[in-house]
Amino acid sequence: MVSQEEMQPEGAKQALKLNLGCGKVIRDGWVNHDIMPGPGVDVIYDLETCGIEPFPLPDDSVDEIHASHLIEHIDRVLPFMQEMWRVAKNDCTFELKLPFGATDMAWADPTHKRPFFIRSFDYFQQPFYNFADYGYRGDWGTDEVTFLIPRSVAGSNTADELMHRINTERNLVAEMQVNLIAFKPMRPNDRALMTIPKVNLNIV
Repeated sequence: MVSQEEMQPEGAKQALKLNLGCGKVIRDGWVNHDIMPGPGVDVIYDLETCGIEPFPLPDDSVDEIHASHLIEHIDRVLPFMQEMWRVAKNDCTFELKLPFGATDMAWADPTHKRPFFIRSFDYFQQPFYNFADYGYRGDWGTDEVTFLIPRSVAGSNTADELMHRINTERNLVAEMQVNLIAFKPMRPNDRALMTIPKVNLNIV
């Protein structure tokens, strides 16, 4: 496993930021990861091997993680989230962009493994597990969830009306954006300690 200093690109000496599944979208000042080699890719690693082979960064080394339309492609999602928690520092932020579960886009791509909803992210925080032990050892609290809603379908609905429609209709949300925060050490299995996300409605 390489050191934090070796993995940081030029200009990122103070904070290590990880761009997961970058493809051709290379972020300057970030460690760019993908499963395939390519221009600007710093780390080549199959995220399905999380829990089997360590991601090539040290424990407690990452300040910020970004993943756009990635998590829905991962089959072994709990080992993936546990491994990202391992490399994260306390208070590391993890920004995810993905399709909302109640949209055709959540399943239109045959490489998508599962749909995601707001409550899906409860399974990545340790206080949720007061009922069972899935073997997951990580703790990501959900800070914010933002729904991007096209103006053409939002109409003149109030926020409460839009939330009702999100919970009862299909194909209202263009994209879901989720911000997680790493808790280290892990919190106890006590649901009273769970983070409840702020929900934002962004009309686009």
